[in-house]
Amino acid sequence: MNTSTLHTPLAAPEIETDAGALAHRARMQRKLWRTRLMPALGVFVLLFGWWAIVTGLNVKPFIAPSPFLVLETLYAKRAILLDNLIPTALEAAGGFLLGNLVAIVMATIFVHNKTLHEIFFPVALIFNAIPVVAEAPVLVLIMGNGVEPKIAIAALVCFFPTLVNMVRGLDAANPQALELMRVLSASKTEVFFKLRLFSSLPYLFSALRIAASMSVIGAVVGEWIGATRGIGALIIQATYNFDSALLYSAIVMSACLSGSFFLIIAVLERAIVRWQPHQGH
Repeated sequence: MNTSTLHTPLAAPEIETDAGALAHRARMQRKLWRTRLMPALGVFVLLFGWWAIVTGLNVKPFIAPSPFLVLETLYAKRAILLDNLIPTALEAAGGFLLGNLVAIVMATIFVHNKTLHEIFFPVALIFNAIPVVAEAPVLVLIMGNGVEPKIAIAALVCFFPTLVNMVRGLDAANPQALELMRVLSASKTEVFFKLRLFSSLPYLFSALRIAASMSVIGAVVGEWIGATRGIGALIIQATYNFDSALLYSAIVMSACLSGSFFLIIAVLERAIVRWQPHQGH
């Protein structure tokens, strides 16, 4: 009997499987490169448009500097920028942790007590409706001119998005799974940690990505009201001194800080929420 003849029918499916795997790998590689190149292309178009407008319209540097002047300022005044970035980063991180922790605790209480949810959720909505620039002076008057009001303002802007998404996520548990756990006589604590918490994680991380950027905004706004250090204080000083290059550089640093916080949350989400299909961020 010819052995090669016996093995020939099995070779074609193996070749097709290998070809399919290679094609899938190639598609994933192209998708990965696309998710990396498209944002880079967007940044390039933005910078080129900025340079073209400033150069083409002959805009004075004290009104709007060119990207090259901002880049030079970022390097020349990097010590000043980094010195002011550190307090803003600490305030934003403190506000992020405090605001989200309180939001998660309150969402847990609301899910387990509908009466408290009906009473206090509208109150949280009212506080969210107050502009942060109006809340900042009040907090400075109450807490003083230290770091505390900046952290409180950053916490306030993080609080409401996380509260809404966490409540929705805790309520999004599979009804059939909830019924099964009731049949098995599971306690509320077991239902929370083994079912509700896991179902809420995708919603929670969606809110945390928003809060990561908003916390920097809250810290900067708090520094506008009263601070001698920080990106917000540097923005005010550069504005009064008509130093537009330093002003734009400070804005770039705050944007980089927000982006860094966002990326940290995205990486944590990929590491923790493994059962959800991830899209390119």
